[in-house]
Amino acid sequence: MTARRVVAFGGGHGLSASLRALRHCAPELDVEITAVVTVGDDGGSSGRLRAERGGLPPGDLRQALVALAGDHPATRRSAGLFQHRFAAVPVGVPGSGTTDPDPAVGDDPDRHGAARRGTDGASAGTDGLAGHAVGNLVLCGLMELLGDPVAALEHAGAMLGTVGRVLPMSRQPVGIEARVRGADPAAGDEVRTVRGQHQVAVTTGRVESLRLTPAAPAACAEAIEAIMAADWLIFGPGSWYTSVLPHLLVPQLADAIVSTSARRLVTLNLAAEKETLGLSVADHLAALRQYLPELKVDLVLADAKAVGDPEPVERAAESLGARLVLAPVAVSDGTPRHDPAALGAALVPVLRADR
Repeated sequence: MTARRVVAFGGGHGLSASLRALRHCAPELDVEITAVVTVGDDGGSSGRLRAERGGLPPGDLRQALVALAGDHPATRRSAGLFQHRFAAVPVGVPGSGTTDPDPAVGDDPDRHGAARRGTDGASAGTDGLAGHAVGNLVLCGLMELLGDPVAALEHAGAMLGTVGRVLPMSRQPVGIEARVRGADPAAGDEVRTVRGQHQVAVTTGRVESLRLTPAAPAACAEAIEAIMAADWLIFGPGSWYTSVLPHLLVPQLADAIVSTSARRLVTLNLAAEKETLGLSVADHLAALRQYLPELKVDLVLADAKAVGDPEPVERAAESLGARLVLAPVAVSDGTPRHDPAALGAALVPVLRADR
């Protein structure tokens, strides 16, 4: 059987879950995986490095690389090193760093501010390394050394023995802006512009429109090639406005997504996040059509418990040309996280099916 060429879009933990699920397909399917990653992060360690050094924010790229890291003990140790985050130690006082408890899963201060150390990933009076993940620094160093983010990611992938390829959606960082109704509780239903991925992700209002700055960033050429050669494109799970939809706002990526002969799968989230509070499961699908009206989807994959009444979701899927597939893909402890093994098991018959 020829390999299934799959391109997964997103960023942060959502994309990581999708990539690990695809790896779980390996015993039954030969899958060639390419991750196309958002480059709009401006929070935590990534935001600091982006502001201080320029170039692409490395956190989401690092997370994707770690999700695809090889299973050899040496490469798993390297993956743990990439996830290792320097502790906030007072300047001049020796201390020990911290390592995420699971290098494949640990918390991710890069995405929406530092989970443990404040909004910039460090605390006042600490050294400059506080809050930085080693992998972020390695990627920044490789990008400076090699002069090209794709070459840097290929080299980092070799270091981690990755079983797939990680690409940025653009070689230039982007800004994310949203028009949000009720962003300021004191202003009632007034619509205001919220700027920056972090601020959009934590807004308490309702996002009414989304845009990138610059409005038409150049797409990564290698990502375009992967999309055009793919058998399947996978969107989600992940933060809808800050990880999934930005890909549809890059004109060259959008053109490739619409024109490729690949089939398209949308994996829905298990619960709303701050940025999508008030948005129903069906509304998530409607948002795809809002930002890329020409988009046609073949399948929508969702967890039955998260969906509840499937009828509105089925109608929303049909409006995209898709069939809704329900499967138990959540972890068993009740938290709104995808189980990579269960998600992978649900993906196998989907990816295996011929047209």
